[in-house]
Amino acid sequence: MRGAGSNRLLLVEDDADLAESLAEALGHEGYLVDRAFDGQRGLHLGLTRAYDVMVIDRVLPALDGLALVTRLRARAVPARTLMLTALGTVDDRVAGLDAGADDYLVKPFDLDELSARVRALCRRASESAQVLRIGAGLLDLAPRDAVLADGTRVALSAREFELLWVLAARPNAVHPRDVLRRRVFEEAAATSIVDTYVYYLRRKLGRAVVRTVHGLGYRLGTL
Repeated sequence: MRGAGSNRLLLVEDDADLAESLAEALGHEGYLVDRAFDGQRGLHLGLTRAYDVMVIDRVLPALDGLALVTRLRARAVPARTLMLTALGTVDDRVAGLDAGADDYLVKPFDLDELSARVRALCRRASESAQVLRIGAGLLDLAPRDAVLADGTRVALSAREFELLWVLAARPNAVHPRDVLRRRVFEEAAATSIVDTYVYYLRRKLGRAVVRTVHGLGYRLGTL
């Protein structure tokens, strides 16, 4: 999807020492790591930002890991999920997988094993999503082109592609302008940069490609 060193990862772990260690290790491997220390914060981040992989503890304050994964899946969040747990029974693993987790790792674990499992989930995420549908057209992730309903390919700039990818990854969500600014244009101070690039996308792909939800933000439209 993106470069090997730019996979975005959400870590939801309430043990501060363990979270620090994991974030540091994964950061050194090139992942862009966001951290949450309870399930409610993890839910907020998972619904407002696009991640390739989420690493979620089974037992969390405010909202436990099973409920968190269930809610994210109910909202069609596509990120691959690795669940961490001190509960190692077969029933516990089955419950985690049934909730929507893609993999399960029992504490204590070796950091190398966790890293290997995260890499595997990133590969699966990339291999399973080479295109994203946008109405009758699509976003082709390998050449980073938009393909119109009649088959016409339209080249996108890096920022145009990233903005459209964020919208297309969660097509039913309304994305606040400030969330899009932080996600796509991290160095920009003003949310007006989002409006500018929405204008660019509409100019290239038609006004329907991005829908304005007045007072809330933008959501994916159609090609």
